Amino acid sequence: MEHYKMGLTLKIWRQKNSQSKGHFATYKVEDISSEMSFLEMIDVLNERLIREGEDPVAFDHDCREGICGTCSMYINGRPHGPWHANTVCQLHMRAYKDGDSITIEPWRANAFPVIKDLIVDRSAFDRIIQAGGYISINTGNPVDANSLPVDKNLADASFAAAACIGCGACVAACKNSSAMLFVSAKVSHLALLPQGHPERKSRALNMVAQMDKEGFGGCTNTQACESVCPKEISMTNIAKLNSEFIFAGLSE
Repeated sequence: MEHYKMGLTLKIWRQKNSQSKGHFATYKVEDISSEMSFLEMIDVLNERLIREGEDPVAFDHDCREGICGTCSMYINGRPHGPWHANTVCQLHMRAYKDGDSITIEPWRANAFPVIKDLIVDRSAFDRIIQAGGYISINTGNPVDANSLPVDKNLADASFAAAACIGCGACVAACKNSSAMLFVSAKVSHLALLPQGHPERKSRALNMVAQMDKEGFGGCTNTQACESVCPKEISMTNIAKLNSEFIFAGLSE
């Protein structure tokens, strides 16, 4: 693959804190390699800003391997940028060409208030997980892997749901800022397995209640969430969550 250098115009959201009014600031960057990751490109900008005595752009990152879900941002109006099933840290600058203009923003949702610049507070997701509680089944001593038979299709569906990294792209893409894809992945992950059955009713009721309490919107099945999910979490999990929630409510 041919490597090349490029110059770009970056329009980045700058916001001092959650109480301040934010604005877009325009920066020019030059000599950007096509093989840099998107976050490395921002690192280059920040190094320059620090040398010039300016405040660097604040953004979340950790693993830079598409695992942790913290590198969440809008890029030209799309969560995580133009590549499908991709996190920002996995996006490389070969997705762009010399002279391009790139607009970079934080998630836009009331339940995800801006902390600074591109960083938002996603602790609402943590509180939803906490509302789900723990699995209280007594697992006892380690046993053979095959001692508790699990249907292969159910195991695969649970594994796929468990791939959710909680990045919030589903909320960012949804016109209602709904968290249904995230919550449904977490509920399905455990509801599909026998180990998760003892608390399945309380888990569904409590997590949905906490989701509503946090101020997330309702789901209208536009599929925007699934289309931008970096782990390709299926909307069939939302149907699973709805069935779990209704069943739990009827059983109360």
